[in-house]
Amino acid sequence: MKNKYPKRSVSGYGGLILFLLFCTVLGGCRKKEFEEYYGRPDWLASPIYQQLQAKKNFTYLLATIDKAGYKDILSKSGYWTFFAPNDAAFEKFFKEQGISGVDGIDSLMARKIVTFGLVYNAYRKEQLTNYQRTGGPDTSQAYKRKTAYYDWVYTEDSRPGKVIAANRNGTYVTNDNNNKNIPYFISGFFAANGLSAADYQFFYPNTSFSGFNVVDAAVVNADIAAENGIIHEIDKVVLPLQNLERYLASNPEYSEFRSLLEKLVFYQSNADLTHRNNVLTGSTDSVFVKIYSAALAFSPNNENYLLASTDAQRSGWTLVVPTNNALRPYVSQILTHYSSFEAAPPAVLLSLLNAHMWQTSVWPNKLAVTGNSQQEVPTFSLSDVIDKKMLSNGIFYGINAVQDANVFRTVYGKAFLDPAYSLMTRALDADLKFSIINPSLNYTLFMMPDDMVRAAGYDFNVDRNEWAYQASGGTVQYGSGAQDRLFRILQTSVLPTNNGELNDLSGEGIVEAWNGEYIKYSNNTVYSSGNADAGKVLHIQSVGDTKNGKVYYADGLLTFTENPIGFHLEKLATAYPNDYNSFFQYLKNSTLWTSTKDILGTSPGTFYTVFVPDNAAISAAVKEGWLPGDAGTGVPNFAPAAAADKDKVLNFIYYHMLNRNTVVPDGKKNGAFETMLKTNGGELTFLNIINQHNAMELRDAFNNSSNMKVNRSNNLSNRTVIHSISNFLRYKI
Repeated sequence: MKNKYPKRSVSGYGGLILFLLFCTVLGGCRKKEFEEYYGRPDWLASPIYQQLQAKKNFTYLLATIDKAGYKDILSKSGYWTFFAPNDAAFEKFFKEQGISGVDGIDSLMARKIVTFGLVYNAYRKEQLTNYQRTGGPDTSQAYKRKTAYYDWVYTEDSRPGKVIAANRNGTYVTNDNNNKNIPYFISGFFAANGLSAADYQFFYPNTSFSGFNVVDAAVVNADIAAENGIIHEIDKVVLPLQNLERYLASNPEYSEFRSLLEKLVFYQSNADLTHRNNVLTGSTDSVFVKIYSAALAFSPNNENYLLASTDAQRSGWTLVVPTNNALRPYVSQILTHYSSFEAAPPAVLLSLLNAHMWQTSVWPNKLAVTGNSQQEVPTFSLSDVIDKKMLSNGIFYGINAVQDANVFRTVYGKAFLDPAYSLMTRALDADLKFSIINPSLNYTLFMMPDDMVRAAGYDFNVDRNEWAYQASGGTVQYGSGAQDRLFRILQTSVLPTNNGELNDLSGEGIVEAWNGEYIKYSNNTVYSSGNADAGKVLHIQSVGDTKNGKVYYADGLLTFTENPIGFHLEKLATAYPNDYNSFFQYLKNSTLWTSTKDILGTSPGTFYTVFVPDNAAISAAVKEGWLPGDAGTGVPNFAPAAAADKDKVLNFIYYHMLNRNTVVPDGKKNGAFETMLKTNGGELTFLNIINQHNAMELRDAFNNSSNMKVNRSNNLSNRTVIHSISNFLRYKI
C-alpha cells in the first residue's frame, strides 16, 4: 500500500524543530512586552480589601467584610468609595451595642455596615462635593451619594404578606432597588451654600464638625487610594439611616400625623417581587408595594429624590411633623364643619399634609425663608423644633406646633372649610384662589353660600363639568356665558383692602372690588350695582377674621346691573334734577342716545367714569359757547338743528367720560386719564385728576378746575361710576 504521506529527511525535521523553537522564543519575548505594557504596574495600589489589610488598623472591619460576603468584591476590580470605620470605631460600637466583639455581629448587620459605607464610583474628598449632571459637574453642590445598601421586604402590623417601599413618587418601577444615600458634610459644600458648622451641629450636637464628616463620624484619613476605588477612614461605625417613613413610624409621638398619611396609601401586589423574595428567602408570602398617593408632595418611603438619577446628591425631601398634642386641636379646628377627613373634600387632607412637606433639603439657618411644596414659608420657628434627624432620603423635623397652610388661615379658608360654600370654593379655585391665599396681601370677602347662589339661578353641572345659569322663567344656559356671570359676582365679592378699607362698615364709603367694579357700604349694609337697581341693600349678619382679612356673612349676594349707563343717568336726572337733568337732556336728544338707553361708542364689558356738570355748570357752558343755547341767558338748547351745535354736544359729553377706567374719591388713582373724546386729528384727550379720600379735583385741557360733589356722586352703573361736578370741563380739539 502506498504511503499517502510524503517522506521527510532528517534535515527537514530538524529545520522544523528549529523553527518551532524560534517561535517559542519569539512568543516569550512578545508576552514579556505585552505584560510590560498592559500588565498591572508595580506602583498601582492594591485593591480596597488588601489596602485595609496593609493598614493594620481595620481588623474588625475586615472580619465584618468577610461576614458580609464582600471580600471577593472588594479584592477585585471595581470603582468604589468606601467610608471605612477603623478598629477604634468598632471598639466604641461594641460597647454601644453591648456586644463582646466582632463575633457579636451577624451577617445581616455586617452587610448593613459594609454596604451603607460603600458608595458607587470612586471619589476623592474634593470630588465628593461635585453634583454630577449632564454637561459636567456642578461644584460644591453635593452632600450625599448612593450606597450599595437597600432595604428589602418587611412586615407591617395587622397586615398579611410582606411589604416593600415604593421607589418613585406615586408608583413603583422594576429593577430599582431603592438604594439608600449616605450624607456627608464637607466645609466646601457648606461655604458654597451659605451654611456653617452650626447647621451640622443642629443635627449632631454630640459630634464636632471637622470639615469632613460622614453622618456623625469624622473622617480621620481621607483619599486612601486603592486599585478599585478610594478609602476614607472614619472614627465611627455608621449603620444605615432610616428613611422618613420608617422614622415616623418608630415614634408614637407622631402617630396622629402618620395615621393621616396612611389614609393616602394603597398596597399593590407584585408577582415579580413575590417570586424574587421566594428565591432569596424561601418565603411564600405575597409581596405588596406600599405606594403613597401621587397627589402628595413626595412619598416618604421613596429613597430616590425626584428621579433615580443624581438629583439626590444635592438635595432631598424634608418632612415636618407636629406632635400629637399640637396636631389634634388644629385638626379639630379645620374640621369644624366636617365630622372627619373622609367627610371633607379630599383637598383638605392633602393641603394639611403637603403643607408639612418640603421638596428640598431645609437647612436650619435657611428654615425661615425656604418654601414648602405649596411655596409657603414656615409658620413655625426653630424654637418649635423638638426633634431633628438627617435621614437616608431627607430631613425630619418634629415640632410642637403646626405648619398653618395658607388655604386654611386666609380668607379663602372660610369657604374652603365649610360645605355650605362649596360652589364659591369651586369658583375661587378656578379664578382667584392663588391670589387670595397670599397672607401678605389683605382682602375682604363677602361670602356666597350655596343656597343663595342656587336661588340666583347658578349651579355647577357635574355631568357636563361646567357652570349653568337659569334666569327666572328662562332656559338653562351652560358654559362660558354662565361662568362669566357667576365669576362677575364672585369678583365683586372679593376686594383688595390692604389699608383695611372695610374693617369697619359702620360709616359710609365706596371700595373697588377685584374686577374693577365698586361696592358701597353704609351703617353695616353693603350693595353693588345690581343691589342698587333692585332697591335692596345687604345686611351684615356676622364677621370672621383671618390672617389676611375679614369675611362678611350677609343676607344676599353682591349682584351686578344689566342696565346700561343711560338708564342710570335717566334715573339720576329724575331723582336729582339740579345735578343731572341738563346733562341728561343733551344726551337724550343727541345722536349718542340709543333706543336701548346705551351711549353710542361705549362697549359692553368696558369700564367708564361719567362726570356730570350740574345745571348751573351747564348754563355756564352755554354762556361760553361750549354748548348750544342762549349765550346771554345760559338757557340750553337741548335739540339743536345745526351740525356744528350737534358736534358741540357730542364733544362735550365724550370729554366728560373717562374711557376704560373708573375713578372714585379714595385717594388711589391720580394723574392723567384718557377720555372718550378724540381730537380732529384722531389724538387722545385727557383729564388730570387729583384724588384724595372723599374729595376729587379735575383739571381740564386749559387747567381749569372742577370739584366733585361728593354727596351726589359715587353712583353705580354697569361697570361705571357716575359723579356730579361743580364746573364743566373744557377741551382742545
